[in-house]
Amino acid sequence: MEVTVLRAALVVVDVQRDFCPGGTLAVREGDKVVPGLNRTIVAFEKIKLPIFFTRDWHPPNHVSFKSQGGTWPPHCIQGTEGAEFHPDLRIPLGATIISKGDRPKEEAYSGFQGTDLAARLNKLGTEDLFLGGLATDYCVKQTTLDARAAGFSVTVLGDCISAVDVIPGDGDRALAEMKGVGAKSTKSSEAVKILAGRRP
Repeated sequence: MEVTVLRAALVVVDVQRDFCPGGTLAVREGDKVVPGLNRTIVAFEKIKLPIFFTRDWHPPNHVSFKSQGGTWPPHCIQGTEGAEFHPDLRIPLGATIISKGDRPKEEAYSGFQGTDLAARLNKLGTEDLFLGGLATDYCVKQTTLDARAAGFSVTVLGDCISAVDVIPGDGDRALAEMKGVGAKSTKSSEAVKILAGRRP
Protein backbone atom coordinates (compact mmCIF):
# COMPACT_ATOMS: atom_id res chain seq x y z
CA MET A 1 0.00 0.00 0.00
CA GLU A 2 1.44 3.33 -1.07
CA VAL A 3 0.99 5.85 1.73
CA THR A 4 3.05 8.97 2.36
CA VAL A 5 3.25 8.50 6.10
CA LEU A 6 4.67 11.93 6.82
CA ARG A 7 1.60 13.37 5.08
CA ALA A 8 -0.88 11.15 6.94
CA ALA A 9 -3.55 11.91 9.54
CA LEU A 10 -5.98 9.76 11.51
CA VAL A 11 -9.69 10.56 11.59
CA VAL A 12 -11.75 8.78 14.26
CA VAL A 13 -15.45 9.13 13.48
CA ASP A 14 -18.13 9.49 16.17
CA VAL A 15 -17.12 6.82 18.70
CA GLN A 16 -19.58 8.21 21.23
CA ARG A 17 -21.55 6.59 24.04
CA ASP A 18 -24.91 6.96 22.27
CA PHE A 19 -23.60 4.96 19.30
CA CYS A 20 -22.27 2.14 21.49
CA PRO A 21 -24.21 -0.60 23.34
CA GLY A 22 -26.49 1.00 25.93
CA GLY A 23 -26.76 4.27 23.99
CA THR A 24 -29.90 5.77 22.48
CA LEU A 25 -28.78 4.98 18.90
CA ALA A 26 -26.50 2.03 19.51
CA VAL A 27 -24.61 0.28 16.73
CA ARG A 28 -24.50 -3.46 17.40
CA GLU A 29 -21.07 -4.21 18.87
CA GLY A 30 -20.06 -0.62 18.20
CA ASP A 31 -17.68 -0.74 21.15
CA LYS A 32 -15.67 -3.45 19.38
CA VAL A 33 -14.03 -0.77 17.23
CA VAL A 34 -12.21 0.73 20.20
CA PRO A 35 -9.22 -1.64 20.64
CA GLY A 36 -8.12 -1.38 17.00
CA LEU A 37 -8.58 2.38 17.02
CA ASN A 38 -6.53 2.67 20.20
CA ARG A 39 -3.68 0.70 18.62
CA THR A 40 -3.73 3.03 15.64
CA ILE A 41 -3.95 6.14 17.82
CA VAL A 42 -0.84 5.04 19.76
CA ALA A 43 1.02 4.46 16.49
CA PHE A 44 0.15 7.97 15.30
CA GLU A 45 1.15 9.44 18.66
CA LYS A 46 4.57 7.77 18.50
CA ILE A 47 5.50 9.51 15.28
CA LYS A 48 3.68 12.73 16.15
CA LEU A 49 1.18 12.68 13.30
CA PRO A 50 -2.15 14.53 13.61
CA ILE A 51 -5.23 12.83 15.05
CA PHE A 52 -8.78 14.12 14.67
CA PHE A 53 -11.92 12.97 16.47
CA THR A 54 -15.29 13.88 14.97
CA ARG A 55 -18.42 13.90 17.09
CA ASP A 56 -22.11 14.54 16.71
CA TRP A 57 -22.83 17.56 18.90
CA HIS A 58 -26.54 18.11 18.50
CA PRO A 59 -28.77 20.71 20.12
CA PRO A 60 -31.88 19.23 21.82
CA ASN A 61 -34.09 20.29 18.90
CA HIS A 62 -31.91 18.94 16.10
CA VAL A 63 -33.59 18.32 12.75
CA SER A 64 -32.49 14.67 12.67
CA PHE A 65 -34.57 13.77 15.74
CA LYS A 66 -37.97 12.12 15.37
CA SER A 67 -39.51 14.83 17.56
CA GLN A 68 -38.50 17.33 14.85
CA GLY A 69 -39.70 15.17 11.97
CA GLY A 70 -36.35 13.47 11.46
CA THR A 71 -35.25 9.84 11.29
CA TRP A 72 -33.50 9.15 14.58
CA PRO A 73 -34.17 9.14 18.32
CA PRO A 74 -32.44 11.94 20.25
CA HIS A 75 -28.72 11.22 20.45
CA CYS A 76 -25.39 12.91 21.19
CA ILE A 77 -27.04 16.00 22.66
CA GLN A 78 -24.53 18.69 23.56
CA GLY A 79 -23.19 18.34 27.10
CA THR A 80 -24.86 15.01 27.85
CA GLU A 81 -23.23 11.72 28.78
CA GLY A 82 -24.43 10.21 25.51
CA ALA A 83 -22.38 12.72 23.54
CA GLU A 84 -19.16 11.75 25.34
CA PHE A 85 -16.59 9.59 23.62
CA HIS A 86 -16.53 5.92 24.61
CA PRO A 87 -14.76 5.78 27.99
CA ASP A 88 -12.14 3.33 26.72
CA LEU A 89 -11.24 5.37 23.65
CA ARG A 90 -7.80 6.95 23.90
CA ILE A 91 -7.96 10.72 23.42
CA PRO A 92 -4.42 12.17 23.24
CA LEU A 93 -3.86 15.65 24.64
CA GLY A 94 -2.81 17.03 21.28
CA ALA A 95 -5.76 15.63 19.33
CA THR A 96 -8.29 17.89 17.60
CA ILE A 97 -12.01 17.44 18.20
CA ILE A 98 -14.32 18.33 15.32
CA SER A 99 -17.95 18.93 16.30
CA LYS A 100 -20.63 18.52 13.65
CA GLY A 101 -24.39 18.74 13.47
CA ASP A 102 -24.33 21.50 16.06
CA ARG A 103 -26.94 23.68 14.33
CA PRO A 104 -30.64 22.86 14.83
CA LYS A 105 -31.63 22.89 11.16
CA GLU A 106 -28.56 21.28 9.58
CA GLU A 107 -27.85 17.58 9.12
CA ALA A 108 -24.21 16.53 9.13
CA TYR A 109 -23.23 12.90 8.64
CA SER A 110 -19.80 13.86 7.34
CA GLY A 111 -16.98 15.21 9.47
CA PHE A 112 -16.37 17.70 6.66
CA GLN A 113 -19.90 19.12 6.54
CA GLY A 114 -20.15 22.52 8.20
CA THR A 115 -16.72 22.16 9.84
CA ASP A 116 -13.15 23.32 9.22
CA LEU A 117 -11.74 19.78 8.99
CA ALA A 118 -10.65 20.12 5.36
CA ALA A 119 -8.98 23.46 6.03
CA ARG A 120 -7.12 22.04 9.02
CA LEU A 121 -5.91 19.04 7.04
CA ASN A 122 -4.79 21.19 4.14
CA LYS A 123 -2.93 23.55 6.47
CA LEU A 124 -1.00 20.54 7.81
CA GLY A 125 -0.16 19.38 4.30
CA THR A 126 -2.10 16.16 4.79
CA GLU A 127 -2.54 13.90 1.78
CA ASP A 128 -3.48 10.50 3.25
CA LEU A 129 -6.19 9.78 5.79
CA PHE A 130 -6.59 6.65 7.88
CA LEU A 131 -10.20 6.47 9.03
CA GLY A 132 -12.37 4.38 11.35
CA GLY A 133 -15.32 4.68 13.70
CA LEU A 134 -19.12 4.66 13.63
CA ALA A 135 -21.19 3.95 11.73
CA THR A 136 -20.02 2.37 8.48
CA ASP A 137 -23.19 3.10 6.53
CA TYR A 138 -23.65 6.69 7.67
CA CYS A 139 -20.94 8.92 9.13
CA VAL A 140 -17.95 6.76 8.14
CA LYS A 141 -19.23 6.45 4.59
CA GLN A 142 -20.09 10.11 4.19
CA THR A 143 -16.84 11.32 5.74
CA THR A 144 -14.93 9.04 3.38
CA LEU A 145 -16.86 10.23 0.32
CA ASP A 146 -16.29 13.87 1.24
CA ALA A 147 -12.61 13.24 1.95
CA ARG A 148 -12.17 11.72 -1.50
CA ALA A 149 -14.09 14.59 -3.09
CA ALA A 150 -11.71 16.99 -1.32
CA GLY A 151 -8.73 15.20 -2.85
CA PHE A 152 -7.49 13.13 0.08
CA SER A 153 -6.42 9.52 -0.19
CA VAL A 154 -8.42 7.42 2.30
CA THR A 155 -7.62 4.10 3.92
CA VAL A 156 -10.54 2.72 5.94
CA LEU A 157 -9.60 0.58 8.95
CA GLY A 158 -11.82 -2.41 8.26
CA ASP A 159 -11.70 -3.84 11.79
CA CYS A 160 -12.48 -0.43 13.30
CA ILE A 161 -15.90 0.19 11.75
CA SER A 162 -19.38 -1.19 12.36
CA ALA A 163 -22.69 -0.67 10.56
CA VAL A 164 -26.20 0.21 11.69
CA ASP A 165 -27.71 -1.94 8.92
CA VAL A 166 -31.20 -0.44 9.17
CA ILE A 167 -31.70 -2.37 5.95
CA PRO A 168 -29.66 -5.59 5.99
CA GLY A 169 -26.60 -5.18 3.81
CA ASP A 170 -26.32 -1.40 4.22
CA GLY A 171 -22.83 -1.80 5.67
CA ASP A 172 -21.63 -3.88 2.72
CA ARG A 173 -23.16 -1.47 0.26
CA ALA A 174 -21.44 1.42 2.03
CA LEU A 175 -18.09 -0.34 1.76
CA ALA A 176 -18.66 -0.90 -1.95
CA GLU A 177 -19.55 2.76 -2.42
CA MET A 178 -16.41 3.88 -0.61
CA LYS A 179 -14.30 1.51 -2.68
CA GLY A 180 -16.00 2.87 -5.79
CA VAL A 181 -14.60 6.35 -5.15
CA GLY A 182 -11.09 4.99 -4.61
CA ALA A 183 -10.94 4.42 -0.86
CA LYS A 184 -8.66 1.60 0.22
CA SER A 185 -9.11 -0.73 3.19
CA THR A 186 -6.75 -2.39 5.64
CA LYS A 187 -6.72 -3.69 9.20
CA SER A 188 -5.48 -1.62 12.12
CA SER A 189 -2.64 -4.09 12.66
CA GLU A 190 -1.41 -3.47 9.11
CA ALA A 191 -1.74 0.29 9.51
CA VAL A 192 0.40 0.11 12.65
CA LYS A 193 3.06 -1.83 10.74
CA ILE A 194 3.06 0.74 7.95
CA LEU A 195 3.49 3.57 10.46
CA ALA A 196 6.19 1.77 12.48
CA GLY A 197 8.16 0.86 9.36
CA ARG A 198 8.36 4.41 8.04
CA ARG A 199 9.13 6.38 11.14
CA PRO A 200 10.86 9.72 10.44
